[in-house]
Amino acid sequence: MAMATTATHVWRPSAARVLMLDGFIPGPRGVPAIAAVTPTWPAKDPADVLDYQFDVAPALTGNSGDALATLDVAISPAATGGLSLASAAADGSRAVLWLQGGQAGTTYAVTLTVGTQAGRTLSRTVLLPVVALASAPVTAGVLTTDAGDALTDASGNAILLGG
Repeated sequence: MAMATTATHVWRPSAARVLMLDGFIPGPRGVPAIAAVTPTWPAKDPADVLDYQFDVAPALTGNSGDALATLDVAISPAATGGLSLASAAADGSRAVLWLQGGQAGTTYAVTLTVGTQAGRTLSRTVLLPVVALASAPVTAGVLTTDAGDALTDASGNAILLGG
């Protein structure tokens, strides 16, 4: 009789939600700096609990062996039911944040301050939009309530206008 063996899993953060630190590219002197654009992670649904990464490798270039030592995360706006940090970890030059919750229709500012083993400190803000991705949009021609919900028949099928 064969016994079931529990599989061991190697956890790897998703490559779909990685942002690389920018702004450490040398430029000629006397040339005005271009205004920085606030980086944005891909949107999440309020029910999602997902890993988001921020890689500070460009700031550590030329300093082999330096890595993240501390992480401090601040999320704004802070409100009941808002976006929250489930956990955080450092993976070399990457900060890995597990974010959960949030109110649909809100874009959160996640400010990450990292300290490195060599004593460097970096702070950046990344935007994270929370969108109701799990709910299906109402199709054109469907009869809806004042709240925008589709009206359905006894079988759960949407009632079409003129049908």
